[in-house]
Amino acid sequence: MKKLSLLFILLFVCVGCDQGTKYTAKHFLEGRQTLSYMGDIFRLSYAENSGGFLSLGAGLPETIRLTLFVFLASIFLVGFLFFVIRDQKLNSLAVSSGALIIGGGLGNLMDRILNHGAVIDFMNIGIGSIRTGIFNGADLAILAGIFIFAVLYVKKRHNQAKATDP
Repeated sequence: MKKLSLLFILLFVCVGCDQGTKYTAKHFLEGRQTLSYMGDIFRLSYAENSGGFLSLGAGLPETIRLTLFVFLASIFLVGFLFFVIRDQKLNSLAVSSGALIIGGGLGNLMDRILNHGAVIDFMNIGIGSIRTGIFNGADLAILAGIFIFAVLYVKKRHNQAKATDP
């Protein structure tokens, strides 16, 4: 029960923050010039992305994009949610990382459904010409969740290897 509570609280917070920041970006950044902060390291600029991460797949036909980014993403999110709920071996940090991945995915999925197949992106970080692609809060949640999950996996494998070494 504690694991489910943690999972759903984090999902609620993650999706809520993502949708709130996208709403704010749409209403305060759309149609306006890019805003630059911290010596141009951080930029805010409104964009709608019909592709995936870094606009990958944006040029694909709409039916293929919707199949990939709505249908298959939905199947993945439901499957991953069941994995996180059912795997009794996951600790709180692993559940939290799963919630970040699922919450970010749900935030972007909601965007695609409500925004004609596109997600709202508005952040960019970099120095000079070395910059990230434009992204949103859901993308940050997904990347953070994947990073934490990967670190936990590597740590688990390392501990297993140490336990089997003579």
